[in-house]
Amino acid sequence: MGATLSKEERLCGKSAIGSLVSEGRWGSVAHLRYCYRLRRDADSQDVPVISRIMVSVPKKFFKRAVKRNLLKRRIREAYRLNKELLGSSKVDVLFSYSSKEVSDFETIQSEVKTILGRIGAA
Repeated sequence: MGATLSKEERLCGKSAIGSLVSEGRWGSVAHLRYCYRLRRDADSQDVPVISRIMVSVPKKFFKRAVKRNLLKRRIREAYRLNKELLGSSKVDVLFSYSSKEVSDFETIQSEVKTILGRIGAA
């Protein structure tokens, strides 16, 4: 698994996102909420056998798209650098930023490491 974030690693599709939100397990750290679901259908030919993520920054907290996009880029980069903490598990993860302040990259990276460590241990 390289240190890239390809299209196959991004969670998309109404049914995939809906099943993640409805069947997933929720948790939170200081600035991030997360939802994850272990995939059992990874043996199918049409479903990728890698972990997939989705990042959300609500418009409720940040009206300007510039700040929302900055936070999404920081979360995706933190995941890209630390995705090996998940191991070989096939999991879908939703990261949702839940603070009203813009955090620096080091803070976000430490929180993403914490989240991935929790999911990898589960």
